Amino acid sequence: MAGRRSALILYLLAAAALDAQSAPGPSAAPRAQIKDIRIPRIQKPPQLEEFLAGQSRADMKRVDEFRQRNPGDGVPASRRTSAWIGYDQRNLYAVFLCESPAGRTRARMGKREDIFADDVVGIVLDTYHDRQRVYEFFVNPLGIQGDATATEGTNDDFSFDTLWYSAGRLTPEGFAAMMTIPFKSLRFKSEDMQTWGMALFRSIPENNESSFWPYMTLKVQGFGQQMGNMSGLESISPGRNLQLIPYGAFASSHFLDNPDSAAPSFKGKTTFRPGLDAKAVLHDSLTLDLTLNPDFSQVESDDPQVTVNQRYEVQFSEKRPFFLENSSYFNTPETLFFSRRIIDPEFGARLTGKAGRWALGALAMDDRAQGETSDPAAPYYGEHAVIGVVRAQREFGKQNNIGILATDREFAGSYNRVESADARLKLAENWVLSGQAMASQTRDLDGTRSGGDAFAADLYFGNRNYQYDLRYTDRGEGFRTDLGFVPRVNIRRVEQYAQRRFHPKSKVVLSWGPNLNLMGDFDHGNVQQDWRVGPGFNIEFARQNFLGFGHSQTFERFDNLNFRRSDTGLGAHSEYFKRATVDISYSHGTRINYSAPNGMAAFRGEGAEVNTQFTFRPISRLKLDEIYYYTRLGTRADSFPGAQPRTVFVNHLVRSRLNYQFTRELSLRLILDYSGVLENPALIDLERQKRVTGDVLLTYLVHPGAAVYLGYTDHLENLAIFPGAPPMVGRIPFPSTTTGRQVFAKVSYLFRF
Repeated sequence: MAGRRSALILYLLAAAALDAQSAPGPSAAPRAQIKDIRIPRIQKPPQLEEFLAGQSRADMKRVDEFRQRNPGDGVPASRRTSAWIGYDQRNLYAVFLCESPAGRTRARMGKREDIFADDVVGIVLDTYHDRQRVYEFFVNPLGIQGDATATEGTNDDFSFDTLWYSAGRLTPEGFAAMMTIPFKSLRFKSEDMQTWGMALFRSIPENNESSFWPYMTLKVQGFGQQMGNMSGLESISPGRNLQLIPYGAFASSHFLDNPDSAAPSFKGKTTFRPGLDAKAVLHDSLTLDLTLNPDFSQVESDDPQVTVNQRYEVQFSEKRPFFLENSSYFNTPETLFFSRRIIDPEFGARLTGKAGRWALGALAMDDRAQGETSDPAAPYYGEHAVIGVVRAQREFGKQNNIGILATDREFAGSYNRVESADARLKLAENWVLSGQAMASQTRDLDGTRSGGDAFAADLYFGNRNYQYDLRYTDRGEGFRTDLGFVPRVNIRRVEQYAQRRFHPKSKVVLSWGPNLNLMGDFDHGNVQQDWRVGPGFNIEFARQNFLGFGHSQTFERFDNLNFRRSDTGLGAHSEYFKRATVDISYSHGTRINYSAPNGMAAFRGEGAEVNTQFTFRPISRLKLDEIYYYTRLGTRADSFPGAQPRTVFVNHLVRSRLNYQFTRELSLRLILDYSGVLENPALIDLERQKRVTGDVLLTYLVHPGAAVYLGYTDHLENLAIFPGAPPMVGRIPFPSTTTGRQVFAKVSYLFRF
């Protein structure tokens, strides 16, 4: 929960994204479609050139009957699409031929997984045939890849990366694409005869269109149970699939060192860090990962986020490869394992996979960070924290599951242990109930003990026209999860969200409708802490254009003071032009100053936020992103009677990012960031901060695991060392001092046996 920013606007933009899955279509149900296919074993791998020459493969299974999921639920795809499927002992093959009017195909030479503003085709595989977990493989018309995993009831996880092959070509009629997916890159049951769930996919962004074989309707909640059945896979195996990824990282840095116990100074440091990731597949379906000095170099930078005057901790997403892979095995309704809590590990092991109808995950790791940053005089200086996470989930019936999770972090006699049980029940075609019960026990370094319980429940209904979500959260005051992300405890909260969508028979407005967000909570002493009423309205237009409006009335209790707030905002997204994408949101209303200086109580002010992102692709290989976040807080007459309005703070976040893709493997990325906090020290406890960061990265990515990176970063801040006894670090007007500069190189290579 971001205290100052309007929760309404976040809901509004999320709803607009969900609305992209709803659009006009006929009310009559389409005729029945055959969902079972048998794919043949082929003797010769297909070549894309065969299909480009007007030939096809009679020995492969052809699939033609693609139907829209949106905008027309069940309507045949607006552009002809055909796919051919086959396999041999080592690989699964999928070839797509897609018609598209001349000049209307969207295809850019971008980096891996940056393809979803393009025309895209894909294949979805439920290799365990459990209707719970799937692999997703996508490719654009130039053969650029994207892959993901998904678990029923959660969002797609694009952190998944594996080795597979693809090709794509633009043609006078449209485009052709081919995927070669090694069985070594998949996990599935050890059986002579396999039956998998399968779906084929095509996206046409110009038409707001996604089409599938078989027909996937929005009238039914859930995806896995609607997939087709693919049989004919005989005598295949992922094998042992042993992988070794050694890496070496070299860095030379110059930085400002400002320790508490010594004089500040500028220092230089040169490091070489070797490491190794190893992987082995056990019994075809369980994956054992081992790591030594995990590869945690900052190749990917965090996206800009407003962190000024936030009541609760801001969450940054995980970027590190070892933690990203198979992370979905540790997910629960409440985030009890947030891997960024592990800061500097030396070694680790992880076991994930399926055993029958069980999904299993286990993680063991150390963390050097707390011991290395402690006072050298402390008895635990230099010690490592020991971390363990265990997750087991049992599937039963149709898309139901129950699970348990246990986490443990121990350091120098202190510990935090959390146990959890959760369940997801598919009550009916459109109703899903999920819940979780949790308990924690904590012993701090000084010997203080504490503990507490927490509970969560969610009832969800969704179809093409309606959505309803009812959530209940109860966290005791003593509940604590050092490995999770739970920013608030001592709360009992009820939230409701409802939306209605209408689908007019129009080529301009595809869907529209209202939504309503309600929330109320109390602490465990039955004192009301918050309530919110937030109506909104969303419209979906043709050619990927969305518009949302909202208003909220809010009550919030902070620091034993009660505040009434109101907020009005709008959000818009447009891909009307082929080469440009625009996102903008604006919010204005009353805000709370959570960071009032000593001697001053928190007070209500007048605030506004503007968030914009502009993406421009002047040519196929070049992508330019311009991001600007503006946040302002000022005083109100009702908080300071008789005083002139004054600015409390202004926060600017600017990012310019350029990516040039020379080839599918070679790319250059340039990032220039500016962050500025301009404060009124009489009204808020902040320092005036100005920071400029430059980042250059040259990447040669052969495939996941095999890459070369060359990079340079430079951080300039409005800081300087002032002479004295002792010297001190202080603020200066301009960000002209380099406080962190680094040149680095990293090489990794995948050995696969």
